[in-house]
Amino acid sequence: MDKSELIDKCREHNVRFVRLQFTELHGQLKNVSIPVEELSKALDNELMFDGSSIRGYKRIEQSDMYFHPDPSTFAILPWRQRDSGATARLICDVADPDGTPFAGDPRVALKRVVAKAAAMGYTMACGPEAEFFLFKRDANGNPTVDTHDKASYFDVAPADLGENTRRDIEDTLVQMGFHLEASHHEVAIGQHEIDFRHEEPIACADNLITFRWVVRVVAAEHGMHATFMPKPIFGENGSGMHVNMSLSKDGQNAFYDANGELELSGTAYSYIAGLMEHLPAITAVANPIVNSYKRLVPGYEAPVYIAWSPGNRSAAIRIPAKRGRSTRAELRTPDPSANPYLAFAVMLAAGLDGIERGLTPPAPVNRNIYHLGVEREDLGIAALPHNLEDALTAFAGDSVLREALGDHIFEAYLTEKWAEWNEYRAQVHQWEIDRYMESF
Repeated sequence: MDKSELIDKCREHNVRFVRLQFTELHGQLKNVSIPVEELSKALDNELMFDGSSIRGYKRIEQSDMYFHPDPSTFAILPWRQRDSGATARLICDVADPDGTPFAGDPRVALKRVVAKAAAMGYTMACGPEAEFFLFKRDANGNPTVDTHDKASYFDVAPADLGENTRRDIEDTLVQMGFHLEASHHEVAIGQHEIDFRHEEPIACADNLITFRWVVRVVAAEHGMHATFMPKPIFGENGSGMHVNMSLSKDGQNAFYDANGELELSGTAYSYIAGLMEHLPAITAVANPIVNSYKRLVPGYEAPVYIAWSPGNRSAAIRIPAKRGRSTRAELRTPDPSANPYLAFAVMLAAGLDGIERGLTPPAPVNRNIYHLGVEREDLGIAALPHNLEDALTAFAGDSVLREALGDHIFEAYLTEKWAEWNEYRAQVHQWEIDRYMESF
């Protein structure tokens, strides 16, 4: 839509307020609400905000930032419908006062990597599978770790008490323009998944940011707390965000070759090899918090070893069986706490690096890697980083990911994440009290 069409659409839906949204460095959604009368100025990129108050953005002496709304992201917020008028949202890029795209905007960083892929002749499609938990709230409205149900994988009501909440989430998403594919109860108690159609990376990241917001809003309306924290319950599976990705070139799936080994093209093999080479560094972005590494342990279906396979789910990268236009690689390591703009940017950059350098992956591993023991070393299978510190160390030394994200984001991310790790490292946790207080 152009400016006049968007304003007409607001009149058609009796929109009174518009939320201008963007994300900060770590993927937290931010917004400012404006009266619809100010929308024309917003679409002319005239509205400004204080970037020094946003994590990872600007210093106080260089704080003026501008919204650049993306009309393609216009959506009515179904839960804000009122007799007196509706509320809409627009996702924005962030710009410096001279109109230059802001180097610290995660959406701008992803656009830059997508443009590099386009210059190489490729278009990426990606589809995340973001899991989440539903927890009860206490009498004061605070979230607990008491799950909403005790159901398991693919269970139905009455065991699955989240069906109605999921349905309301789905209805809300559909009203906002989502194309949904499936929803179900996941393996862990109180854990759920809703999948939506593959999109190009920017639209996909926009959708994921919106999805996380909608899930939490609708859960709250049902009196529950939804969390995308990767491992909220000890002894249960954590929440992952498997990312399916493919490249197309000249309108054809560039990963598919009917005559290739496993019906995969050389492009697919090089892309896989690029992902594998950079995966330790990617982990710092795709698994960005201390808690992420409580999920990446053996025994809970999450991959912990850097390997690929045409079907083996213990490998970090799996190639689903479907071929032709649906040929794709599934990276199984990420979790839903990641900033999707940054996560998709580093995944795509790693794959493109593999293609540019003509990398070849090692042989696929078609055995349960958890059960290999010392054989893993003989096969040259390395482990993922064991904690945030190891991941940040790998990330700090990866020049390809630095180029993909740009110096501003790369350095700001490292600064904030090292501070997070050091804060965690200095804490005394309840496990230590329970284990050592009486023994020593």
